Amino acid sequence: MNKFPCAYALAVLFVLGSVSIVCAEDRRHDNDSERRRIEIGFKIAPVPLHFRHKNRSLVGLGSYLVNAVGGCNDCHTNPSYADGGDPFQGQPEKINTENYLAGGAVFGPFVSRNITPDADTGLPAGLTFKQFKEVIRTGVDLDQEHPEISPLLQVMPWPSYRKMTTHELQAMYEYLKAIPHAEPAAAPGVAARMR
Repeated sequence: MNKFPCAYALAVLFVLGSVSIVCAEDRRHDNDSERRRIEIGFKIAPVPLHFRHKNRSLVGLGSYLVNAVGGCNDCHTNPSYADGGDPFQGQPEKINTENYLAGGAVFGPFVSRNITPDADTGLPAGLTFKQFKEVIRTGVDLDQEHPEISPLLQVMPWPSYRKMTTHELQAMYEYLKAIPHAEPAAAPGVAARMR
């Protein structure tokens, strides 16, 4: 009887067994990593969260992505920081919670949008998840606010965000559904341009 096939079969089983152990360790690391990001997300959420009919884990992960990774506050809150809480001035960070993610920041001819839950529908920026994903993946401006310039969002860094996984986009969307509706604090003349 030829012993080579048996030795080969044992080697294959050893390698496959090692692969499954490594995969299990990777999954455990991924789960631990996501749980940690969820915990951090809850700690850094600057506004009260509403969990009714929401996936709590996705809300926590979404907070982490929106507040720690994405920097959404920098463009979608105007001003980004409350009086005396601007870290760029060496002050202890304090987010402007009154206008949190309500838009109103001016970038040339563009004004950042209100991405809080719509007062009537409860949908972030009034978008379904399918629409939200389309905007992030393609940059299409569903409101066509500047057709003379482009059908695409020009300030929103969607080319970077579109690389996020669907799970991550779902988490961001779930978080945006869980925050309170807010209104922008716009400078005179800007409010009309934001609608």
